[in-house]
Amino acid sequence: MNKKARVAAITVFSNISLTLLKLLVGLLSGSVSILSEAIHSAIDLLASIIAFFAVQLSNKKPDIKHPYGHGKYENISAVLEGLLILIAAVWIIYEAVHKLINPEEITSYGLASGIMFFAAITNFFVSRMLYKVAKETNSIALEADALHLKTDIYTSLGVGLGIVLIWISGLLILDPLFAIIVALLIVREAFKLIQRAFDPLLDAGVGNKEFESINALIKSELPSGINFSNLRIRQNGALYILDFILEVPPKMSVEQAHNICDNLELSIREIYSEADIKIHVEPKKD
Repeated sequence: MNKKARVAAITVFSNISLTLLKLLVGLLSGSVSILSEAIHSAIDLLASIIAFFAVQLSNKKPDIKHPYGHGKYENISAVLEGLLILIAAVWIIYEAVHKLINPEEITSYGLASGIMFFAAITNFFVSRMLYKVAKETNSIALEADALHLKTDIYTSLGVGLGIVLIWISGLLILDPLFAIIVALLIVREAFKLIQRAFDPLLDAGVGNKEFESINALIKSELPSGINFSNLRIRQNGALYILDFILEVPPKMSVEQAHNICDNLELSIREIYSEADIKIHVEPKKD
């Protein structure tokens, strides 16, 4: 099992534990905000299972049918995760509105708030680990999971503090209100995630900052009298696909042009370790 799969498996185990804990405490205490967090964790669990299989599939080597590899499995995984998060948010809002109309007493305040704070701490460490590996391996699926768990930190803290406030004030209305706030945060997270994951499926180019960085790098590496144009960069999972036109003097030998291309590819791969680079050489026009 590779590094990406190992960290995805750890996330699955963590989400199973937190889902069961939150569900048990939510049922014991009668808190809709904790039950909403249990549903959120259950969605996290399903998403982390999808991410686990996505990173396994994305690591398959290119074949005749998929010459650019299988990296977009990770983007599909992240889009599915975003849709699941939206479904969870709708359910949470529905339950919270029901509790606003028919408020119910909450019990076991100490246990309920304690579990929420424990969940926040657990997700803090797991999300940091996920994000680190996501950046090292350029994995959109793991990054989606990391961002999702980062939101869980804030929602768990919010619910925990909300229960403490209810304990102090006795205002039961705070419970469903905090649940609705949790749901709205989840909706915001879901839309951001779907947009980020969906763009590469349509072969959208990389962001402006990233594009300008590579553009400047190529310019700095070119010998005097040589130009380039039509730079395009897109992403397929962890693989970056680049192509551009290199304009060389008409009398330059094929070997010289080839050496320039090799040097450019080496420089680009210092930034993108996994890259498919195509350079079309043309004679420079006067």
